[in-house]
Amino acid sequence: MIIASVPDFREAARRRLPRFLFEYIDGGSYAEETLRRNVSDLAGLPLRQRVLRDVSQIDLSTTLFGQTMAMPLALAPIGLAGLNARRGEAQAVRAAEQAGVPFTLSTVGACPIGEVARAAQKPFWFQLYMIRDRAFMKELLAQAREAGCSTLVFTVDMPVPGSRYRDYHTGLAGSSGLKGALWRFAQAASKPAWAWDVGLRGRPHTLGNVAPVLQGKTGIEDFFAWMRNNFDPTINWRDLDFIRAEWKGPLIIKGILDPEDAREAAELGADGVVVSNHGGRQLDGVLSSARALPPIADVVGDRLTVLADGGIRSGLDVVRMLALGAKGVLLGRAWAWALAAGGEAGIAKLLKLIEAEMRVAMALTGTARIEDIDRTILAGEIGR
Repeated sequence: MIIASVPDFREAARRRLPRFLFEYIDGGSYAEETLRRNVSDLAGLPLRQRVLRDVSQIDLSTTLFGQTMAMPLALAPIGLAGLNARRGEAQAVRAAEQAGVPFTLSTVGACPIGEVARAAQKPFWFQLYMIRDRAFMKELLAQAREAGCSTLVFTVDMPVPGSRYRDYHTGLAGSSGLKGALWRFAQAASKPAWAWDVGLRGRPHTLGNVAPVLQGKTGIEDFFAWMRNNFDPTINWRDLDFIRAEWKGPLIIKGILDPEDAREAAELGADGVVVSNHGGRQLDGVLSSARALPPIADVVGDRLTVLADGGIRSGLDVVRMLALGAKGVLLGRAWAWALAAGGEAGIAKLLKLIEAEMRVAMALTGTARIEDIDRTILAGEIGR
């Protein structure tokens, strides 16, 4: 198929991936209202077209957390995304580096920190959850430091996992043992190109960074059981002291939707926050990222770096997020779909597409530099 947009990458991923894996990446929690709002609220923001302005020298570059970036975006952490293509996170970090943007490795990625570090030529970001086993957390942070990771993204909106109906429908959740394994095997066998590239040539499948604590268990059901049992519902703001004691580099708190929580993060010394509802995968019915972002940027935008994710399906959406107050965005499902569609080359194509779309959006709103993008480029009430 001809791929010319992010939705095209999604369709290509749907065709290539086993159903259980595609639905895991694609789906959200419960009725998926927040997942849909993330997309529709952002896409529905009208841009204010301006004409007869010199936009001959458009510059997309910016600096975040001491790192110069070709565009104000990073690849977001996505659990198990590396199963979308052979040793997927290693391919993703190379594509991100080539495009001049950061890659963020998830704690629960398919590839471990060391493997991604060997594929990388520059520092990448690492994402961490609060886990009951603090010794394991300390070990992961030590590995991240040793690998040269520059920035820590600490996810705080998952004290308990959300319920995702699609995962039950495909047998990824709620179907353990031989029956579940056979169900997933049948789905994988129906996608022979993926089964050959990832299932056979992508071995060993050791579930990345959590492999040591799984003690030789490699089944997906073992992985999800570990996740359910090891997220920590006792997490509170004082736990940031533990993180700060173990991590001296830039610290970004991911999963902020309320201005009061953003203020807490600033007061406790975070360097940045990500306005995020976990891609609509945790508590359904909460605000979309686009609606939550402006008041948070107003409250803490002069104290720390505000990033955002959720619902970004084009370079125009990146510009919209910047106009709402973000200094940069995290690109989530889009890169996972692109990885499935074409591996490293697929992500490279996606990032070039996003760049081209951003240039058009900036040119036709009369902005030549990233720092010139603000709410005045939005039409209607929100742009006033």
